[in-house]
Amino acid sequence: MAKPHFNVRMLAPRIGAEVLDVDVNALTDAEFAEIRRLWVENLVIFFRDQNMTPAQHVAFGKRFGDLRVSHNPRIHHPEHPEIAVMLNDENSKNAVGDLWHTDGSGDPEPPSASMLYMHEIPPNGGGDTLFASTQLAYDTLSDSLKAYLETLTAIHDRQHVMRGQTGIYAQQLGDGAPVTEHPVIRTHPESGKKGVYVNRGWTTHIVQLKKPESDAVLAFLFEHIEQPLNQCRFKWQPGSIALWDNRSAHHLALWDYHPHRRLAHRIMVAGDRPYLHAPAAKSANAA
Repeated sequence: MAKPHFNVRMLAPRIGAEVLDVDVNALTDAEFAEIRRLWVENLVIFFRDQNMTPAQHVAFGKRFGDLRVSHNPRIHHPEHPEIAVMLNDENSKNAVGDLWHTDGSGDPEPPSASMLYMHEIPPNGGGDTLFASTQLAYDTLSDSLKAYLETLTAIHDRQHVMRGQTGIYAQQLGDGAPVTEHPVIRTHPESGKKGVYVNRGWTTHIVQLKKPESDAVLAFLFEHIEQPLNQCRFKWQPGSIALWDNRSAHHLALWDYHPHRRLAHRIMVAGDRPYLHAPAAKSANAA
């Protein structure tokens, strides 16, 4: 069978690709395999002019893996709890995702992917989303710093992002959130590439360092990841989809359209526990 081919437009050299002229509801298995390859390779892929019902949104997401249900039922879609309804309007005091982060890194097994399907956009054209490659951030570090960072772990705290937040952002996160330790450098389980796995929204401190040292290292890493050379930017239209890889990409939703409405549906795909060196395979004779 011939390898499926899609027209692809790159948004930036190392992150972000728009897949053109495709209906995500009608992908063959071979075509889906190509979509998954493009996603892993580019960290975030985009589709335009899609027409998905909530059930089709869930079905497309399940092709990537088991779906996660949001911690907070107050934002669940009334018929599909896998969908989080992401609404900002004149009553919002914060936009969902209006700081650099990767979804769910405070969880022991953070989601591998998030998929946002846009329903309404602000009339003034605001509400773009920026994405940054943590793999490119790692690749551009010195070898000495890479080696040092690979000896470190960091704490990710869901409550950290809630402090000072109100409204829908706090509701999205929910209560009783975990505090989790993850490696500072993470290996992508599909591509094998390394990336910096700390983020401004969730990471509180590096375990092996004193607080002033940790603060300084994290501040450097946050700025290093977020620099424009690592980024791409997506301008939304109704019917657009963004699918991003939480294992190797950060994102930021611009909050530049208040008091106008922006409405999207988001699903998240379950992931594995982050690692730097892959866990040893269990022996068939192991107890």
